[in-house]
Amino acid sequence: MSIGNRIFLRRNLPSKKLVDSFRQLPAANVADCMGRSCAMNPSIRLMSSPKEFMCGVAITVKARAGDNLFIHQALEMAEKGDVIVVSTGFGSPNSLIGEIIIANAQFKKLAGIVMDAPIRDIDSISKSDFSVYSTGHTPGGPYKDGPGEINVPISCGGISVNPGDIILGDYDGVIVIPRINAETILKASIPFSVKDSEKLSKSSNGTWDHTWVMKKLTENKVEIIDDCYQI
Repeated sequence: MSIGNRIFLRRNLPSKKLVDSFRQLPAANVADCMGRSCAMNPSIRLMSSPKEFMCGVAITVKARAGDNLFIHQALEMAEKGDVIVVSTGFGSPNSLIGEIIIANAQFKKLAGIVMDAPIRDIDSISKSDFSVYSTGHTPGGPYKDGPGEINVPISCGGISVNPGDIILGDYDGVIVIPRINAETILKASIPFSVKDSEKLSKSSNGTWDHTWVMKKLTENKVEIIDDCYQI
């Protein structure tokens, strides 16, 4: 087996019902139910103008920095609702995709593309309702030589991604929901999201209970001084 230059055709997939259940949940609420350690680096940010949250199943790509050969192959393999997640180790100064690849991804009804590298054709992509997350944009284009891998474990934005994981993205950014834990995370996320909405309502009308702050300060033995700082 040629490690570093291989393609796996199959993935272990979550059910469509499970994926759809995450679709209306804010990424921040789900992240709070995962120990707040599942969000990609904020340098990977939304470049387009989607009308709804990105939610789909990961098809992973490990690409050589500046090279998009294996992204093209992943695009051929990807199915409706998939999210292509690309790792270059933050090593690419070149754009890896542009409006042509995005147009084809939309035609295939993918859920989105996430990369730790730049894109180009930002004027077109910024107006698109297809979810595109990347580190920026540059006119410098990609090479098409490889090597690379598809459907292997990768790290994108500092977070581990396995093929078949659920990828959830909104205007805040992107989180990764491990497939094997997704049902447990969903059970925690739905009531958490309801409770968070209640907090927002109470915060807006002045009834939010903030007494926990002083309790925490007291537990941490914070000294509170009824005086001005002297200089």
